[in-house]
Amino acid sequence: MANVFVIGIGMTELGKIVQRSVKDMTERAVSLALRDANLEHSAVQAAWFSNTRQGLLEGQNGIRGQCALRPLGFQGIAITNVENACASGSTALLQATAHIEAGYCDVALVVGAEKMFFPQRREAMFQAFNGGTDIYRLEEFRRQCRRQCQELIPPQQQREAETTNHSFFMESYAAQARLHMQRFGTTQRQLAMAAAKNHQHSRFNPLAQYRHSLSVEQVLAQRSIVWPLTLPMCAPISDGAAAAVLCSASMLRRLGGHNRAVRIRGIHLASGSDRPAEDFEHHIGRLAALQAYAQAQIDPRDIDVAEVHDATAYAEIQQLENLGLCPPGEGGPFTERGHTALGGSIPVNPSGGLVSKGHPVGATGIIQLHELVHQLRAEAGPRQVANPRIAVAENGGGFYETEEAATVVTVLERASA
Repeated sequence: MANVFVIGIGMTELGKIVQRSVKDMTERAVSLALRDANLEHSAVQAAWFSNTRQGLLEGQNGIRGQCALRPLGFQGIAITNVENACASGSTALLQATAHIEAGYCDVALVVGAEKMFFPQRREAMFQAFNGGTDIYRLEEFRRQCRRQCQELIPPQQQREAETTNHSFFMESYAAQARLHMQRFGTTQRQLAMAAAKNHQHSRFNPLAQYRHSLSVEQVLAQRSIVWPLTLPMCAPISDGAAAAVLCSASMLRRLGGHNRAVRIRGIHLASGSDRPAEDFEHHIGRLAALQAYAQAQIDPRDIDVAEVHDATAYAEIQQLENLGLCPPGEGGPFTERGHTALGGSIPVNPSGGLVSKGHPVGATGIIQLHELVHQLRAEAGPRQVANPRIAVAENGGGFYETEEAATVVTVLERASA
């Protein structure tokens, strides 16, 4: 089991924020995290910086973290830049955790910052998503996705999908959703229920991109992106940043046993593998979860709250099964019965999830951590889950063949437990 603690956490409001730069958002998130940890920047001995868009859309390559952090006073320390698609933030968290576990430092900073919205460069905004798959096989993957259970797609929806402006990832998630529908009987309405639940949750999150509720009927009635996904079932383009301060057990003792610390009890990164699309048993999310649970010495029955990577509503359905929160194929009915809502047996995405809270790609993994740390501290206000002790985050990224290219599963524990 890991023996590293989160002692400070902070994030910015999420949204399409034209006037804010990566540096501005980084400064805000880092300041909040250090204040939360009650530490000065001089206490930080190493830092990790996660970003996926700045090189593509602004030309800031190679040393993004050094450029964002030096003006804040972080000089001379080790700064590592991390890019691993949507799983970048959690991958940075894993590296910082390992660095502390190995004894290289006692206090580390992990930052995810992303600016995705450039209204004058809409074509470039959407093209940036293509780098999250093998660009040499992009058209092959696109054809593969369009063929997947094509007979389920209403004819009118097939024509609309060809003209709608969307990222390739919506095609890949839609293809996976159709396969799940064909194999297990999952319905479009169940996907809408997952999305509506998260839009309901985000009403209670003051930092969420969207803070209005949507009914299941409203979710189904909105514009189709790629069938069976409608607009509210898909994560928006978002700007935002988050930061976390981590420390070793010995440092925590020197700090006086920080009474709001949260332990990183297990964390595992997996990459995708060649498997038949129908082989859900060996889905990357399931394999990552099993490894993280083994490290943390827990099983799914121990989990009190989870944040999962719902880049689409279907992804949440799939990750419920991967995390073992319900049996394989039962993610749709499990959602329909209300188990994943606040007050349910296992609340999932109390933050509002990616579809409503927002999805600034390189920051998303740390933003998930932000929610779960507040949940375990009982500081989540009106979206607070009752007395959680164990929390799990699943953060997936990229697409290759039939699934995500990378996934990190993190197990957190209330330190006082």
